[in-house]
Amino acid sequence: MGSLILWWTLIVQMLSFFCWSSGAGPLCCSDPPILDPHSGAGHVEKLGGLPTYVIGSPYSKHGAVLISDVYGYQAPNLRKVADKVVAARFFVVVPDFLKGDPFIRADTKRPMSVWIKDHSTDEGFEFAKVVIQDLKNRGYSAIGAAGFCWGAKAAIQLAKCDSIKAAALLHHSYITVDDIKEVKVPLVVLGAEFDHPEIVKKFEELWILTS
Repeated sequence: MGSLILWWTLIVQMLSFFCWSSGAGPLCCSDPPILDPHSGAGHVEKLGGLPTYVIGSPYSKHGAVLISDVYGYQAPNLRKVADKVVAARFFVVVPDFLKGDPFIRADTKRPMSVWIKDHSTDEGFEFAKVVIQDLKNRGYSAIGAAGFCWGAKAAIQLAKCDSIKAAALLHHSYITVDDIKEVKVPLVVLGAEFDHPEIVKKFEELWILTS
């Protein structure tokens, strides 16, 4: 367990680059990425029934699940993060939890308030459980998850039920105080550019008190 926490700390350091450089926060949907299905050094295969970007040694016993924001698994920056996390000896997966239907800001007929009805965070959590079980069936015994914005909610839901060994939340859009109180595994909360530092600090202090 100690080695996992050490490696997960290294992962968090690398993931923080993505979180702070992405301009997330109230403006996080104002600068959408240019999606590229061919980006990254890994490849796409099915995992838990979902198309999934994967990279890393299949012989590792440590898995990391990256849960995307509303723009999905083809975002080049997200895949770059996955490529970096491999250096910590993880097998890294970025599933398509949005089922090929990322949020498109230019689609004025389907604003976020409409799109989100088709992609609840609860659904993301259910998909994530299936992916994690598939990883366990393949022999990965220690698995962590990092969620970005929309994906942070799914990550913390996993952290509440012992499905994973550690969790990282990057831009905690949908996270509540009650969520933090129920976490059962090591947790790191990373704010983005426009997130209020006092909220991030409050979440961290609360997790320490309740863990």
